[in-house]
Amino acid sequence: MLTLEKMYSMGHEEVVFFQDKSCGLKAIVGIHDTTLGPALGGTRLWPYASEEEALVDVLRLSRGMTYKNAISGLNLGGGKAVIIADPKNKSEALFRSFGRFIESLNGRYITAEDVNTSVDDIEHIFTETNFVTGVAQQNGGSGNPSPYTALGVFRGIEASVTKAFGTRSLKGKTIAIQGVGSVGFELAKLLTEAGANIVYTDVNERGIQRMRDSFPHAKFISTNEIFSAACDVYAPCALGASINDDTIPQLKAKIVCGAANNQLKEDRHGLILKEKGILYAPDYLVNAGGVMNVSIEFEGWADSKSRRMVDTIYDKTLEVFKISDEQNIPVNKAADVMAENRIAAMKSIKTSYLGKTSHRMPGNKRRF
Repeated sequence: MLTLEKMYSMGHEEVVFFQDKSCGLKAIVGIHDTTLGPALGGTRLWPYASEEEALVDVLRLSRGMTYKNAISGLNLGGGKAVIIADPKNKSEALFRSFGRFIESLNGRYITAEDVNTSVDDIEHIFTETNFVTGVAQQNGGSGNPSPYTALGVFRGIEASVTKAFGTRSLKGKTIAIQGVGSVGFELAKLLTEAGANIVYTDVNERGIQRMRDSFPHAKFISTNEIFSAACDVYAPCALGASINDDTIPQLKAKIVCGAANNQLKEDRHGLILKEKGILYAPDYLVNAGGVMNVSIEFEGWADSKSRRMVDTIYDKTLEVFKISDEQNIPVNKAADVMAENRIAAMKSIKTSYLGKTSHRMPGNKRRF
């Protein structure tokens, strides 16, 4: 279970456990680093087998958010929340209770949508706290972040194809999508419009049928076949750790670029990909479109502003590839260098006391 040594080793500032018997709430919030600002990260609802499993997930995911927000240029730190529950048992009471607990953190953590949480769930949280993003558009928020996450991944794929093949065009390229949920489906739309060929897999029958109805020319393959599919790009858009000792030898793709978090089971797998000549686009950069989108809510959301910010993922991805080449390090390490350099630079300018002040959100003239 959690120990201070574990928190120290991963760099976490705070881990908070919440429970409310009246609605069955069991939740953990991990605040990893607030150097750049309040910690922002989504709330994942999952039927974890144990508290230990949930804790490991929240520690890993919150640390990833620190790097994602830093490399994205946001004035936000990294955090994450998990709710231990079966998605079938979601309720208004559960999310409103969770919102009250978020409010008690006094703005150190701002939550958002994640796996098994929807805009409707976010609205329930919003009833109890302002420290939430991804609120419905009619209430002044940005709504569903999935299209923007998908756009970021799409720009990452374009950058990767530019690096690997010398052209940004995806026409005729084959993309293997693992997981066609909200983000994977939106990615399939963009790829189809760009003239790419799609093979895909999923375990959800409704998702598979939606793909068949929307993209009849896309080819469905089994979950076991996706790794060895003949393709140019493997796009993991389901849960993490799909790049591991078992799957890397099967890969025929020249590029790995997708929406899933923590795609590398271990850091060393980034080096193995490099040695095999497979270009890896760092997950926490290319899937940052969603967090970029919701961050704009603090200054007044607009679709055009969000898309302009997400489009920067193309150049940022090429910049990471350049660092990887210049320093002869795996791409995942190059992304870490880029994120850590920004955190260190901002930490160094905060050594001077400016008197009582508050935090300026991305692009916002007002302080909170």
